Amino acid sequence: MKRNQVGPLWVFLSALLLSTGGLFIKMSPWNGFSINGARCFIALFVVGAYLLLTKHRLKLNRWVLLGSFFVGGTCLLYSLANTLTTAANAIVLQFTAPIFVIVLSMIFWKKKPKKMELISCAVVIVGVVFFFVDGIGAGNMLGNLLALCAGLTYAGVFLLNDLPDADPISSVFFGNVICALVGIPSVMGETDFGAQALLSVVLLGVFQVGLAYVIMCIGLKNTPPLTASLITGIEPILNPILVAIFFREAIGPLAMVGAVIVIGTVLAYNVLSARAAASVK
Repeated sequence: MKRNQVGPLWVFLSALLLSTGGLFIKMSPWNGFSINGARCFIALFVVGAYLLLTKHRLKLNRWVLLGSFFVGGTCLLYSLANTLTTAANAIVLQFTAPIFVIVLSMIFWKKKPKKMELISCAVVIVGVVFFFVDGIGAGNMLGNLLALCAGLTYAGVFLLNDLPDADPISSVFFGNVICALVGIPSVMGETDFGAQALLSVVLLGVFQVGLAYVIMCIGLKNTPPLTASLITGIEPILNPILVAIFFREAIGPLAMVGAVIVIGTVLAYNVLSARAAASVK
C-alpha cells in the first residue's frame, strides 16, 4: 500500500478509537474536569511510550504550544460538553470541524478549497444534521456551545502538520500535560472510585486519547487536513450508536439516513481523490 493511502487509513483507525469517547464518558460518574484530567494523565504514558520507542525528541516552540492548545482544548471542551449535553449533540457540533478547517486554511494559508472538497463538506454536514435532527435541541445549551467551540479547536488538530516548525506528537504530549494539570485537582475532590469509574478513565486515557492521537499524528503526515477531517466523519456516527446500544438511547430512521449519507460521502470522496491522484501520475 502506498504512503498516501496508508495515511488516510491511520486517520480512519484513529477516528474509530475517538468514537468510543461518548460511551466511556457516559460510563463515568465524575465531572468533566475530572474525567479529562485523569484520561489525559493516563494518555501521557501511552504517548511517552511511543516517543521512547521511536526515539523521538520532544520539541517546544510557539507553534508546538499553539498545537498543544488545539489538542488540550479539544479534549477538555469535548469532555465537558459530554457531561452537560447528549453524546449525539456533543459530537455533531464538534463535527463542524471540516468547515473550520476550510476557513482557517483560507485565512492563514490562503488555500482555496477545491469544488469537490466544498461539496463533500456540505453533504457530510447535511448527513450529520439528519442523524441528530430529532435530538439536537434536547441538550443543555452550555454543553452545545462548548461542543461547538470544540469543533474549532478540533479543526486546529487537523492543521497541526501544516503549522510552521511544527511537531504534532509534541503538541499532543504537551496538550495532555496541560489537561492533566488542569484536571487532576478536580479528581482529588471525587468520592466515587469504584471499578466502573476507574475503568472508564483508563479506557479513555489508553485508547480514546493516547493511542488515538498517536495514530492520528502518524496519519496526518501523509493526509491533507481537510481530507483527514472528512475521514473522521465516521466518528459522529459510531459515537452515538455505541451510546445508544449501551445506554438504550433510541436511533430513529432519520439517523440511519444520516449514517448512509456521511459514510457514503466519506468513502466516495476518498475513492475519487485516489483516482484523481493516480491520473496525475
